[in-house]
Amino acid sequence: MDQLANMQNGGWLPVVFLGLMGIAMLAYVVLDGYDLGVGILLRRVEDADKDVMISSIGPFWDANETWLVLGVGILLVAFPVAHGVILGALYLPVAFMLIGLTLRGVAFDFRVKARAAHKPWWNNAFFAGSLLTSFSQGVMLGLYITGFKNGWAELGFALITGLCLCSGYALLGAAWLIMKTEGALQQRAVHWAQRSLWLTGAGIAAISIVTPMISARIFEKWFSLPNLFLLLPIPVVTAVLFFTIERTLRRLPVRLRDRNEYGAWVPFTCTVGIFILAFCGLAYSLFPYLVVDKIDIWQAASAPESLKIILLGAVIVLPAILGYTIYSYRVFWGKTRELTYY
Repeated sequence: MDQLANMQNGGWLPVVFLGLMGIAMLAYVVLDGYDLGVGILLRRVEDADKDVMISSIGPFWDANETWLVLGVGILLVAFPVAHGVILGALYLPVAFMLIGLTLRGVAFDFRVKARAAHKPWWNNAFFAGSLLTSFSQGVMLGLYITGFKNGWAELGFALITGLCLCSGYALLGAAWLIMKTEGALQQRAVHWAQRSLWLTGAGIAAISIVTPMISARIFEKWFSLPNLFLLLPIPVVTAVLFFTIERTLRRLPVRLRDRNEYGAWVPFTCTVGIFILAFCGLAYSLFPYLVVDKIDIWQAASAPESLKIILLGAVIVLPAILGYTIYSYRVFWGKTRELTYY
């Protein structure tokens, strides 16, 4: 009833900005997730394959991070109260994430300019930056879900979430390489995807179990009738997607040896679907709160006059970013070419 009253009193703007922020963060997780995953997998191959892996994400990886800037920017300008609380509670993992992102950016450019003897160092730096960024984001997610509590159980859950998100990004990265590469590297990507699949599933299952345990409100939203039956398609479809990936990965090695690319797109598409469903489930659980059961979107929002001005900017910026993203993926569609810097 309180939520309906807020909407009727002109409180629709915070809902709009929450949706925009959700779109930006979901786009970041999917798009930057696969290139972070490629970075995590980089250490496992020879130099020639490293160049191919870097080439597969080269046209996209920097632009993918734009979605993170947009999402955090919306949080800052549209929900300043929540921004202060969330980033204040997550100060340490945010700092490590920024270090990782910086390390990735520097290593990406310097690996090609360095002398041959120094190139492995920059390759390792790109791997370390990707791993640190991914793990930090997973820890942030775990701490956020538990309401920033400081107990050992909550910290342990955050660390497990960090490891599982690294696995999820590695699954995305491996699935991306299955689509974008050929030959032995493509076969290795299938193996990497198989190894990452079930740890990713364990992470999603852990979040799905812990989130209702944190809040009686969230438990009621999921397990009261008729919500239980209405929401059942989310876990069912997620399980079907996991089964589809596992089945496809078992069949792909034989097909790829025969240069048959049929189904090479399935692991990536299904993994993206899993991430979208997990994001939707978490968004449903948390709504309308930005800090679990403490600060809702109306309490955290800027003044309506400010939000209207910000909305004008968002109407211009969001389509521009979306259009550029679609255009860049269209231009660089197909298999990865040999890495060049000209």
